[in-house]
Amino acid sequence: MKSVKKNGIKAAIVGSAAAALVVTSVISAQAPDHADAASSKTKNVILFIGDGMGTAQRDAIRLATVGEKGSLAMDAMPSVGLIHTSSTVPVTDSAASATAYASGVKTYNGAIGVDANKKNVKTIMEYAKDAGKSTGVVTTSQVTDATGAAFGAHVEDRSKQSEIALQYLSKSKIDVILGGGEDYWYPAGDPGKFKDEPAEDPSEKSKGTQLNLVNKAKALGYNYVTNKTDLQKAKGGKLLGLFANEEMFQQRPEGEGDLYNPVVSLPEMTKKAISTLSANKKGFFLMVEEEGTDEFAHQNNAKMMIKAGQELDKSVQVAKDFAKKNPDTLVLVLADHETGGFSIEEVTADDESGDGISKEDGPFAVANSKFNFVVDWTTSGHTAVDIPITAMGQNAELFTGIYENTEIFNKLAQALGVKVKK
Repeated sequence: MKSVKKNGIKAAIVGSAAAALVVTSVISAQAPDHADAASSKTKNVILFIGDGMGTAQRDAIRLATVGEKGSLAMDAMPSVGLIHTSSTVPVTDSAASATAYASGVKTYNGAIGVDANKKNVKTIMEYAKDAGKSTGVVTTSQVTDATGAAFGAHVEDRSKQSEIALQYLSKSKIDVILGGGEDYWYPAGDPGKFKDEPAEDPSEKSKGTQLNLVNKAKALGYNYVTNKTDLQKAKGGKLLGLFANEEMFQQRPEGEGDLYNPVVSLPEMTKKAISTLSANKKGFFLMVEEEGTDEFAHQNNAKMMIKAGQELDKSVQVAKDFAKKNPDTLVLVLADHETGGFSIEEVTADDESGDGISKEDGPFAVANSKFNFVVDWTTSGHTAVDIPITAMGQNAELFTGIYENTEIFNKLAQALGVKVKK
């Protein structure tokens, strides 16, 4: 591949990284069939979803964090694959993608835990619960937003977030629920802990449709917390933490009120969730999502996208540290789709791509060097490109190759040793 090196960054850096990933995956795909690869059951699963985080986003996070020669925690894993992301249409949304991961079916955009015919489909988290394992959802988005919801609820429309919250408590009975989205747990007029119509976003206010679900959670034995101190002190196996009205950040274009400073960080929530869930001797299934990588990409805000990605990587390290002490644990890092048509380019005097949405973003410093890079965007929406998956731990080898997003469910079921009902 011909490339031009300027300012220390090859213009073909993204292509090279993606090509290397493809080569690795093709080699893995040509290896012996993994149908019998699982030597023993996986006890614990920690699944990370960097919403909207494609290969180029991972490269940008890496360059900004550890430089050209360094490795992110999410990249330093032995098993690598590529995932096709389509729903029933070529470009998926988070709801359909997460449903594919959680239940192994292709469905329409906006669907949560239902197939294309709007029939409920059992989730891998529900199978784990049936096997006696504890379950958890952690996110910097609303805890009832699409990605988490697809693992613990069944609704025809992702917007029914209060119904999703009710199902968490009364049907899927998720043990640990940590993130934002308090507004969907309290009815209108009851602001809860976080006041309605805050200055940073006056549109945020309680809008629940299922009465006071925080009180219901407490009655069901959940320890309810709203700040870092109380989260750290919390004991017991059932934990609900709501730390913001909506998302735990403000997604805006750079310099226009954008803010990523969660009340409790994603690594802190991840650590607490693992420590709580791991008390179950039968194991656990935990889904951890970083929403900022998607929301800031929608705003073409590379600075905050990178910051959110760095917090995700710190969270992955927390999980890897646990897995090293508990080798029957499987850790996975993937995305639901790519957002923004993101690319990394060399720094030049000219912005060859014009203005508006395609205006170059940056420059950003390459860590541990004197060099810089810029980011270019092609859209404020999702794209249909394949996204990378990395894995380590018990049965990680199952996740190598190139495959459809629905295969994540099948591979997780195989790793856990659960019998799926057809």
